[in-house]
Amino acid sequence: MAPVADATAAEERARALASEHGCTACHGMVRKQVGPGFAQIADRYRNDPAAPSQLAANIRNGSVGRWGRVIMPRQPRVTGEEARLLAQWVLSQPSPPP
Repeated sequence: MAPVADATAAEERARALASEHGCTACHGMVRKQVGPGFAQIADRYRNDPAAPSQLAANIRNGSVGRWGRVIMPRQPRVTGEEARLLAQWVLSQPSPPP
């Protein structure tokens, strides 16, 4: 498979996982719904080399206090591999418009 096809397949898989695991019930693509939008998360952590593994851990283990008082609940049904794919996808989102 060509690199572009691989990237497209990974993005499609990540979008499907976000839908399947209910991520989009709380996160918008750009702006906050219950939790921050995916573009907002990417913008905050884009230049942090630890971000992919930290976001993957937050997806699986949950977190609180990173975006105010909103709690990110644990997602134990998300495998480690799925969490890593979702984290990479979130971090690949373009910055939100001003």
